[in-house]
Amino acid sequence: MSAAEDFERWGGAAAWSVGAELTSMQTLLWRAERHPVQSSTTTVVIDLDRAPDWKRFVAATEWGTGLVRRLRQRVVDPVVPTAPPTWADDPTFDLGYHLRRERVSSREEMLAQAAQVALRPFDRSRPLWEGVLYEGVPVEGGEGAAYVLKIHHALADPLGIVQLLSMLQSGRRAHTARKPLGDEVAAPVGVDGVELAVAGLRADVSTLPDLARTSVRTLGHAAVRPQAVVASALRYGASVRRLLTQTERPSPELSPRTGKKWTFLTFEAPLEPLRTVARQGGGTLDDAAVALVLGGLRRYHARRGSDVRELPVGVRVSLDRADDLGNRFAQALISGPLAIEDPVDRVAAVRGEVLSLHTERALEVLDAAAPVVNRMPAFVGASALRTAVPPDAFVLTLPGPPRKRFMAGAEVQGMYVLGPLPGAALTVCLVTVGDTACIGVNVDASAVADLRGLEECLAEGVEELVSAGR
Repeated sequence: MSAAEDFERWGGAAAWSVGAELTSMQTLLWRAERHPVQSSTTTVVIDLDRAPDWKRFVAATEWGTGLVRRLRQRVVDPVVPTAPPTWADDPTFDLGYHLRRERVSSREEMLAQAAQVALRPFDRSRPLWEGVLYEGVPVEGGEGAAYVLKIHHALADPLGIVQLLSMLQSGRRAHTARKPLGDEVAAPVGVDGVELAVAGLRADVSTLPDLARTSVRTLGHAAVRPQAVVASALRYGASVRRLLTQTERPSPELSPRTGKKWTFLTFEAPLEPLRTVARQGGGTLDDAAVALVLGGLRRYHARRGSDVRELPVGVRVSLDRADDLGNRFAQALISGPLAIEDPVDRVAAVRGEVLSLHTERALEVLDAAAPVVNRMPAFVGASALRTAVPPDAFVLTLPGPPRKRFMAGAEVQGMYVLGPLPGAALTVCLVTVGDTACIGVNVDASAVADLRGLEECLAEGVEELVSAGR
């Protein structure tokens, strides 16, 4: 990859996430967070073929935080929820607080320490990220390293994190002497919570006349066509009820859950066989990822002598088109089949479940409700996020870097996203890195009686799908 391509990509990173305020969903997650059970923290584990030079690594991180201003900013909340929180430069930003290195003797030790890092809540008065470079991780033929990056959802969702990391990494092992610099125009530093609240009240008052006119028009429409309005409201309500409730009961083999004991597991697989199985089943890579997880859970339940045949599974549903990823998503529940042994048939069954969700009118209900909920006390938002009964497993797929990448001279050999556990027993994320599928699993260890057995079964589920696609 040429230096020109690196420059173009770094320029994109400089323009990443420059909005002044948190979005409605970010605000809802920020205010409703109850760590760790209702955490909004995502952790990324990046495997490196060698330990990068520490000084070069620190310098590269310093440069990255200067290029992407958001990484040096903190969230400022209004004293009362009359306005969304805003971003402000942290005048006390100290890279030494956010970045450190440690030494481990095994990959298992690194993953265990990464889970402990993820479980610790952020200092909400500082920029919302933390990175640890773990040296001494054994790799084939020598000693490698792993960079563990923890980021709050208010700063970036899992897709945004992977995109940002892919943009900031280099296409060359060699050092690049001249790099683009961040915008010198900084965000306000002395933003005050009282001023934010007062500004929000003023904005509300200024919009009262328009709000009144809109209300009158809405009431007039309802008076002219009352049956149509009532019918539409009932259909929307029924859709909300279907999306927030689940047809299947949580598995007793994945209960009870406390959400306080996180265990990180990682797997990898060649990507092409998974795509082949997805095509054979008439589905997408997302469907194949769900089928892969269900294959592992089917084996685990069989090992435990359980006769559970279906599980509630949380998936992402594209709001753009029914047959691809798109850019806008909502989360919804499907009934994940455990009884289907053939992986291709399992993919087809998952595809059918996902397609049925596209007929639902209320897929965006949480986004629609967020602006209203955000005007209420924080506990209301927390309650709203707990309205839906959590699934046994969340499964999502993210596109990672398509080609070889480097961090301060060390080659990126894998990228694993470990998401939070909002009531689920497992959160599984498949990231495509080149021609490899990197699968990160966060397990609520309090819900799994045989953690080692679950790990073996998930590994067998991965191998099952790979074998079917060859």
